[in-house]
Amino acid sequence: MSTKNTLSQEAETRLIDFFNHIIDPEDMAKVLRQVNCILALGVMRQHETLQIGLTNFEDNYYWLNELAEILNPYLSEE
Repeated sequence: MSTKNTLSQEAETRLIDFFNHIIDPEDMAKVLRQVNCILALGVMRQHETLQIGLTNFEDNYYWLNELAEILNPYLSEE
């Protein structure tokens, strides 16, 4: 993993705004860990339907997508 700062000033500003106004960094870390856990369990169980945490997964998917859009606005209209 590279330690070089490759974030643009705009992305850095958007990340700061995201963590100051949208979601707390600690909550975001929790979201990332929950999603990683659910995805790992799904793979280990050969993609069985996971009822435990399914509601949390939907919410967490939203936040991960929002973070991804801040880092790289792939889905946003220009």
